[in-house]
Amino acid sequence: MDTQTRRALKQDKFAQATASGVDWLSLHRQGAVRWGVGAAVVIALAIGGLIFYNYRSEAAETALGAALDVYNAQLAQPGLPPQKNTYNTAGDRAKAANQQFLDVAQKYGWLPQGAKAHYFAGVTAETLGQNAAAESELKAAAGSWDHNLANLANLALAGLYHRTSRDQQAIDLYNAVVASPSETVPAAVAQLQLADLYAATGKQDQARAIWAKVKDADKDGAAGSIAAQKLNAK
Repeated sequence: MDTQTRRALKQDKFAQATASGVDWLSLHRQGAVRWGVGAAVVIALAIGGLIFYNYRSEAAETALGAALDVYNAQLAQPGLPPQKNTYNTAGDRAKAANQQFLDVAQKYGWLPQGAKAHYFAGVTAETLGQNAAAESELKAAAGSWDHNLANLANLALAGLYHRTSRDQQAIDLYNAVVASPSETVPAAVAQLQLADLYAATGKQDQARAIWAKVKDADKDGAAGSIAAQKLNAK
């Protein structure tokens, strides 16, 4: 077969393939258009969702920052003139911060900032003696996908349980954190809290066993040093 014949056959095959594609498109034009429009809509929705998420996330970050500013505000010093953004008592400060944290949690509960707001709302509610509200908010934070935040909330919740005479629930939470520690709450921190609970309830042997374990596991660390001091003091 000469070169000219091969070229002619290739051109014929290309023409046939092109014609077939055109025929298919003609037969399925509406479906192809719907597919194209559908893909464009999905892309538009994804871009719009990302823009909306970023907008809400920035707003949530600003609101949480403002609440944290109140939470960390200075207390008025006796004998000194009143200063801007200060509070007369820790209770006044906690009350003001608590309301702002609750607002952030309500508006942005589905965002990471909202989960953090639940935690701080729980902490400030406990400061105000609102134990039921504190428990509710801390439980919400403990359910966060953020393990660091969840462990902080569980540690605070365990402390609340102990202070409200629910020691077994506190013990269960401390042990859960020990079994699954995080950067914010290493296992040794939860163990020290648990040992203190045992010591406060007269279970000295159990407390000493935990302190000894922490001392051996963290010989040169802060937790090991605290455990050693506890052992020497008892």
